[in-house]
Amino acid sequence: MVRVFHGEYEAAAPLIFGAIALDLLDGRIARMTGTTSEFGGELDSLADAISFGVAPALMAYAWGFSAVPRVGWLAAFLFVVCGTLRLARFNVQRQVSDGRFFVGLPIPAAAAMVAALVNFRPEPIDDRPLAVACVSLLVVLSFLMVSTFRYWSFKNVDLRSRRSYVMIVGIAVSLILVSLHTEWVLLLLATAFWLSGPLAFLVGAVRRRPSAAPVVARSESP
Repeated sequence: MVRVFHGEYEAAAPLIFGAIALDLLDGRIARMTGTTSEFGGELDSLADAISFGVAPALMAYAWGFSAVPRVGWLAAFLFVVCGTLRLARFNVQRQVSDGRFFVGLPIPAAAAMVAALVNFRPEPIDDRPLAVACVSLLVVLSFLMVSTFRYWSFKNVDLRSRRSYVMIVGIAVSLILVSLHTEWVLLLLATAFWLSGPLAFLVGAVRRRPSAAPVVARSESP
């Protein structure tokens, strides 16, 4: 947020990705060391609300909404509100939901999309149509966070299984691509993830659609 206040968006965006990396590690470290607690879970959500709610919203507003300030601050506020609601719902449903999936877009993934955009084009946006497009994207991300679309949580990935080498190779290739084409790869990965929820819903709806019953022609009586 301090970087954003100074207009240093190119330096601010990678810090969001750093926060995401730490968010992925803190729970695993707590479980490995046997130090999990309700206090830690609540504190983690409070930290997430700042790191992935307030900070990305502030960055998006300062970076891309100068051409549409009134609508822009409403969209930024909506992002923070929906992100906070998403965290509260996660805390309530943590013990009863399917651990393989997240219900609604996780707030770190929404923040990653904002950071990927700023990282891809750190120059402030002055063009009104482009600013409107960015505002629209932020609104879409906000509603996806409080939606019921399911997103894969990656919690069932077992690197110790016999097929783990496939996952390890995939991770290695991803890291190489990120190092070579950081801006493009991060933008594509963030976009692919937030789109995966609605696309999976559409695919499931098509599969569940009942097929038309075959028409049986009646034979005329002699």
